[in-house]
Amino acid sequence: MECIKDVENRFAYYISGIHMADMVLGRDGIWHRRLDKATGQWSAWDTINPDDRSYEISIYEVNKNLKVMNEYNWNGSDSVRFPWGHVYNRYTSMKAKGREAWIWAQREVKFPLDIIVLGSRVIGFIYTKRDGCIIMVKPGYEELTPLREWQDLLLPDGCHGINHIGKHMVKMRDGVSLATEVWLPTGLPEDAKVPAILVRTPYGRFRYGEVEMRFVQRGYALVTQDTRGREDSQGKWIPMAYEMGDGDDTLNWVAAQPWSDGKIGMIGGSYGGFVQWAAAAGGNPHLKAIVSQVTAGSPFVDIPRKGGTVVSGMLAWAFMMAERTINTQAMDRDDWDSVLKIRPIKDIPEKILGKPIGFWDEWMRHPNYDEFWEGSDWTLHGERINVPSLIVSGWYDDDGMGTTEAWEMNQSNNRDNQRLILGPWYHQANSTRDIHSVPFGNNAISYDLDLLYLRWFDRFLKGLNNGVEMEARVHYYMVGSNEWMESDNWPPKEVEYTSLYLHSDGDAALNADGAALDSNTPQKEPADIYVFNPEDSAPYLVDVSENELSVPENYRDVEKRSDVLVYTSKPLTEDLMIAGDVFAVLYASSSARDTDWVVRLTDVDEEGNSIRLSDGILRARFRNSFKKPEFLTSGKVEKYEIKMTKIANVFKKGHRIRVQVTSGAKNLAFPNHNTGNDPALDTEYVVAEQKVYHNDEFPSHIKLPILKGRINNR
Repeated sequence: MECIKDVENRFAYYISGIHMADMVLGRDGIWHRRLDKATGQWSAWDTINPDDRSYEISIYEVNKNLKVMNEYNWNGSDSVRFPWGHVYNRYTSMKAKGREAWIWAQREVKFPLDIIVLGSRVIGFIYTKRDGCIIMVKPGYEELTPLREWQDLLLPDGCHGINHIGKHMVKMRDGVSLATEVWLPTGLPEDAKVPAILVRTPYGRFRYGEVEMRFVQRGYALVTQDTRGREDSQGKWIPMAYEMGDGDDTLNWVAAQPWSDGKIGMIGGSYGGFVQWAAAAGGNPHLKAIVSQVTAGSPFVDIPRKGGTVVSGMLAWAFMMAERTINTQAMDRDDWDSVLKIRPIKDIPEKILGKPIGFWDEWMRHPNYDEFWEGSDWTLHGERINVPSLIVSGWYDDDGMGTTEAWEMNQSNNRDNQRLILGPWYHQANSTRDIHSVPFGNNAISYDLDLLYLRWFDRFLKGLNNGVEMEARVHYYMVGSNEWMESDNWPPKEVEYTSLYLHSDGDAALNADGAALDSNTPQKEPADIYVFNPEDSAPYLVDVSENELSVPENYRDVEKRSDVLVYTSKPLTEDLMIAGDVFAVLYASSSARDTDWVVRLTDVDEEGNSIRLSDGILRARFRNSFKKPEFLTSGKVEKYEIKMTKIANVFKKGHRIRVQVTSGAKNLAFPNHNTGNDPALDTEYVVAEQKVYHNDEFPSHIKLPILKGRINNR
């Protein structure tokens, strides 16, 4: 097979800048060879088994379509739709040594595979995800791909082999032992000590550790651990409850190993982000850097009790996590409507799965913010958290409030070496340019996040002066203009919070265009009234099985409901840019003892499409404190201050700004029964009359972070 290096359709396969495989595509099959991670040697050439799914790029699909791609006239237009349905847009050029190639961005799919074209020939492919970038390229053309960004003299060479030294049962302070794997780089001097990357996960220490082997090849130790009660670890699985102590104990164990130099970094997303902040909450001196991706936050601000509600959208995740090992198929159901109607909600797992879920039962035993929830709230320990933090999230990340909490906590404590990246992404960050029916720019995906992760660890674990801490602290995406922007602060220092007040003559529930939203303080205006029926609450537009609970959907039809109040600005005469957190101040009364309030900000185009940008939800009994609920007095006006999700958006000229107010968020949160009873046990319903006030005494309004001096008049 020596002659295989000369064939036309040979490609090299790179993961995070490391050459990991070679393959040759052909009509009669696909040949490949792999880099042996343990020895650093190449395997013999062999054919790929059609059932092999170890490559994240679909090699068989590429092989099937490559001939047609190479026959296409790529210079004929800036957009193409192939017979098999794939759509590509011309994106950006790559130039090197007198040659120019073009990257074509795939559109209208969840996980795009971009194409690199030189002349009329396809020379490469790019696949991105939250934790890395994979590039498949013809040898000799690497400089015409994002791989050239890895050609830095300060980067480790990625040539180390990997020595798996096996499983350790690491004992925690209470005697429970957690299953922990260790991999070390080979080729180092005898008795060399190295920094470590720690991954703690409830999803499987091998499954979620595999992607981080790249760090071992770059000279780091890798330690992966099943969190308490998961897979091979001992103890009881209660999400978030033990992660502060367990994280601290694990850091101390890693630092004490004979191969460790005492410097540890952590990386991971979602729950894998949460465990980093929980570990940092003890002030452990060995934790020197974290890469926090779409982190979960505190229980009543983020999950599972967002705004004091009970987050129904988490049931898919709960079903997936019901056993010691994850079962992703348990999330995929077509009967969520009926599942979410089961009462009492405490019994849902028993009635659907035929058995209880231990942590669900535990959650149901704590209706208010008490010592149980406090034990998992890392945001209470900001005075002890002081670690260089690279924080990644997106506008539509359903754990986005966790990122907000992390950033604000570190800012309030004047922490150095903080970076924030906010993209047009949902929880599966950096993996798509099109979320449901809402498209973003071709540049919505970043090819270099994994490079930044490595540079972050190299700087703070290895002490390499690569300048990563000198770069812009905040990198964020402006929806609408589709541009990446930089700032030294979040929100940007150019932001001025401006109040837009709700107005109507009492018919905001009847006509989406009949109510107003402007900067004029209301005077004597009648309250708007609607009826909230918990058994028929307004929907929150998500697919529970997708497990993405904050997507930018079109709420045009939802606004037609009589239980949704709508306040709309006049068409804008020029572009208006916002960047930051959004706040609502709502003056409202209810006939019920308790209820919920939902406020949503949308961008309305000339056709009337109303696209969700930001929203917030608050259970009325927690309006003053999550610890001390206070029930309502029927008809009494109360003030609700609701912190909504962050966003950067251009309201384009001719568009309108819209605010919706309602009391239901079906699919996101179980509706408030309006009774004031324990939500876990309640089976009664009360229909409530809701009033929203906007007058000189009770001026309901929304606070927008308007970006002054950055108006984009195209």
